[in-house]
Amino acid sequence: MVSFEEIQAAYYMVATGVLIAAVFYVLNLRISQRNQELILKAQQQTLETRQFQLLMQLSEFITTKEGMKNYLEFINMEWTDYDDFEKKYGSDANPDNYAVRESMAGWFNKAGMLLRYGTMDRELLYDFLGFSAIGLWNKYGEIVHTQRELWAMPELWRDWEYLYDEMVKTAAERGIDTHRKEDARYTDGMRRKMAAKST
Repeated sequence: MVSFEEIQAAYYMVATGVLIAAVFYVLNLRISQRNQELILKAQQQTLETRQFQLLMQLSEFITTKEGMKNYLEFINMEWTDYDDFEKKYGSDANPDNYAVRESMAGWFNKAGMLLRYGTMDRELLYDFLGFSAIGLWNKYGEIVHTQRELWAMPELWRDWEYLYDEMVKTAAERGIDTHRKEDARYTDGMRRKMAAKST
């Protein structure tokens, strides 16, 4: 017959086994959670690194001497209405300027596409080109809308417009005016501001 001591010993062995299994399970769970956190952190760092790589690739276009000349030509164009725009800058009248406009609009469009597909962070992209994307869409938006209608191309530069909309949201969140048009010239208005500042 089994003695009470033997039953008690077996009970202690089973209880000890259950306790060891529970401790092992909790430790295993904590290790798994820690590993998951490390994996998520590594994935986040990889994503951020990839976004900065994309940002550097985007910046290569604009940070060259030729890119900056194109940018300045693009932002300093002036016109009174769409007919005046076509007379001065249309592909028939000014093919060199047309090439500049297409490359610049394409550049903003690519940035908007990266944002729309979630490949680029909105805040990061705003810090890189948000101010220009807003100012230049404010300047060219009516031209693009007219061309969409005239050429029956309803999606012409749609991702540039998407970029503009998202950059406006970020600017509004930061309390920044979104109604200005991009212009890099040292105008009479700027001269007056500088004179007032120095007095």
